[in-house]
Amino acid sequence: MESTAGGKTADIRVMIVDDHEVVRRGIAEVIDRTEGMGVVAEAGSVAEGVRRAELVNPQVMLVDLQLPDGTGIDLMRTLRQSKPEIRAIVLTSFDDDSALAAALESGAAAYVLKSVRGAEIAEVVRAVAAGRVLLDERTVTRRRKEHDDPTEDLTPSELRVVELIGEGLSNREIAERLSIAEKTVKNHITSLLAKMGLQRRTQVAAWVAARKHHAWSEPGK
Repeated sequence: MESTAGGKTADIRVMIVDDHEVVRRGIAEVIDRTEGMGVVAEAGSVAEGVRRAELVNPQVMLVDLQLPDGTGIDLMRTLRQSKPEIRAIVLTSFDDDSALAAALESGAAAYVLKSVRGAEIAEVVRAVAAGRVLLDERTVTRRRKEHDDPTEDLTPSELRVVELIGEGLSNREIAERLSIAEKTVKNHITSLLAKMGLQRRTQVAAWVAARKHHAWSEPGK
């Protein structure tokens, strides 16, 4: 057990990164009054978060997505390289699938909205510190299924490119199959990624595979 910023000892050392001091203080109050955990550092930016993390070695980091010199995603990616043992929890106002997916890709173990009760934040911190991951690919997939079809705004050409990506074809092979320039394929991919709320080609392939699996697993399929 180590001393926290408030002087008490705690098994779970927590760092809070948020550019709003009132928010930080509110969260810190919840953490500090919870048995077995305490705040060891606070930061209001990506740069300060990196610096403080290097100094205090927190076990769990609560991080906002919007920071003055970057994003919580930037901070998590940086610390993933230098301090991979830190467990990150995204604490944000944005209930957004793209942000959720980005948080997952950056190694976040949980994604919590700021509207939750204080006791819930403490419960998530405890679970994450114990090694649990409350955010996974199934969460993102399930949430996306609850929304409209992500391909509904795609053009027929873009839909065809999605299908061919799902078949494992390279950009050059897709260009040959569709008798179009490879640059046109790249333009289609840039457009369809934006419309589907995805960031990489591999995510399109994963989406196609998940859709096929879902279709095969339905009764009567």
